[in-house]
Amino acid sequence: MRRARLPVTVIGGYLGAGKTTLVNRLLRAADGRKLAVLVNDFGTTPVDRDLIVSSNGDTLEISGGCICCSYGSDLMDVLMALPERQPDVERVVIETSGVALPGMVASAVSLLLPYRIDGIVVMVDVETVRTMAGDAYLGDTITRQLSAADLVVANRCDLVDETSLQETLAWLALQSPAARILPSTRADIAPDLLLGLRDGAPPRLSATLTTPGAPDAAALYESLELDVPENIDADELGRRLSAPGTGVLRAKGVLNGAALHVVGQRFEIDAAPAGAKPGKLVVIGLRARLDRHAVAEALQPRLSTSLRNG
Repeated sequence: MRRARLPVTVIGGYLGAGKTTLVNRLLRAADGRKLAVLVNDFGTTPVDRDLIVSSNGDTLEISGGCICCSYGSDLMDVLMALPERQPDVERVVIETSGVALPGMVASAVSLLLPYRIDGIVVMVDVETVRTMAGDAYLGDTITRQLSAADLVVANRCDLVDETSLQETLAWLALQSPAARILPSTRADIAPDLLLGLRDGAPPRLSATLTTPGAPDAAALYESLELDVPENIDADELGRRLSAPGTGVLRAKGVLNGAALHVVGQRFEIDAAPAGAKPGKLVVIGLRARLDRHAVAEALQPRLSTSLRNG
């Protein structure tokens, strides 16, 4: 008997919108569902360490029977091999990179016979999405991501006032007229709201799914991996990297037992996850706007000392 096609949920959204947090929440709340989560890179999209049972190269076994696979540039190859490698998988979740167009990914996946597209989820940061959509460099990517969505998760609602929130939700509804808009804080969404979006109904047609071409991410963005001095102060580093003019869109690092997350002009410091590699910082920015000198200066311990004494 022919096996039913596996439902695939594609999760897209710009850098720092909260996709990683959402994926970890899905894995924590799988509740017996056998999910296969495909991420672009374990290094930049880490699964919470306490969820991992074992590691085998590019595949992590997750507590509860789920798996997480890193696909890099070989998404189609991983998908074709998945049913044989993991015959008990019930659903597939693909987290795309921040610069990818989830509609284009869904279009490609729909050509593979073992799969059907169950839904396209796009995450946005309500504090910054309207500004970013008007940016000459970023705007086209943002609007094309939104136009393909079945569900828009409007994340970080706790960071804006009620008036701004309602204005942004109304704007999102115009950008994604066929999508549901779901406000959230810290990606705290029940899995049942994200999975099964197209179950029992024919797939929604979208012009974006058939639009050829995609932005050249390599030409727009650059990523720096830097060593962090042992005596640097995490709070100060966060302030310096998030300062206006640095061009930093996203930064992640583990230093002095703390995990630093920088998104635009905001930063957070959390406890470092178990097993995280200390002393490394990854910085992402627009190639034309990332101030490498400012980033390098932010990592100088002598600046930390002078600021504290001042």
